[in-house]
Order: sequence, then C-alpha cells, then structure tokens
Amino acid sequence: MFVLPSPTPTVPVLETSRLLLRGYRADDFDPWIAMWQDPNYYRYLSPEPLPTEEVWRTLLRSAGHWVVMGFGFWALEVKATGQFIGAVGYLDGKRTIEPPLGDAPEMGWVLAAAAHGQGYATEAVAAAQAWGDAHFGGARTVCLIHPDNQPSLRIAEKFGFREYARTTYKGEPGVLLERPAQR
Repeated sequence: MFVLPSPTPTVPVLETSRLLLRGYRADDFDPWIAMWQDPNYYRYLSPEPLPTEEVWRTLLRSAGHWVVMGFGFWALEVKATGQFIGAVGYLDGKRTIEPPLGDAPEMGWVLAAAAHGQGYATEAVAAAQAWGDAHFGGARTVCLIHPDNQPSLRIAEKFGFREYARTTYKGEPGVLLERPAQR
C-alpha cells in the first residue's frame, strides 16, 4: 500500500513587477524541453541539448532541492502571460571543482533565449538575492559562469559578485565569482 509522505516545505513565492518566482510544476516540463533544444539557451551550459529524460531529472532535482536543503531554484513565470521563461536561485551542488566552493550557497540563473535582453534576469536575480540575504544571514555566495557568457558576467558584477578564480568544470572553462558576506 502506498502511503503519502509527510508534508514537505513549500517553496516561497516571490513577486517582482513582471515576474513570479515560484516552485516548479509538471507543466513547466514541455517549455523547458523546448528551451533545451535552442542552442542560444544551452550554449553556455552544455555542449549539446539535454535529452528529455535529463530535463525531467533536472526539474525534479530542482524541486527536491527545496525539500532537502530548504532552498533551491525558482521557476520564472511572466505574470502577464503565465509563460515559463527560466530559473533563478541557489543550490548546493556538491561540485567536484577546483578550487572547491566549500559550503557557500551557489547562485545561478538561466532564461529562455526569447527572454534575453528584457531585464528579466536582473529583476529575478534582485528578488532571489534579497531572499538569499535574509535566508542565509548575508553569507558569502558564489557562482560559476562560462567566460564567454558576457551578459551573465555583467549581471553577476551588478549584484556584487567578483571573480576569484578560473576553473574547468566537466571539460568546460568557468569563471568562479563570489559575493562577500553582507553585514
């Protein structure tokens, strides 16, 4: 007999003027698959599109991160249309990387190519960072960005991240950035 698990923590919903940052839903799957077919979406994330089953695992892993860690990634939804356009948030990826990230929360963001250049990333990162500062007590945060991803590097800089190392992760070059602890 199947027994329902205990209730799990809910993902906090954050709102900006144009976006809803919310937990993942099953209906985010199809638009996320479509995003992963667009080279302009995955070019800094992967050398090729993720297979459908990997996109599903990523969605489930992102949703489950909240349950296990009490933080994670939010799905980004345009309030005016209800369209899923990407993700923003924090993770503890236990990455095997040099130099190690330690226990610093790792921040990330990724948007559909059609959503680029409209200020959505800036809006989403601002909301997520405000939540993170409150949730993590202003602790140091880090991020890993491909060195060719100039738009993301500019957003990171805008929000106080500074480069502290260059690395290789899964065969791809990366810039490690940190945002010092906030007092």
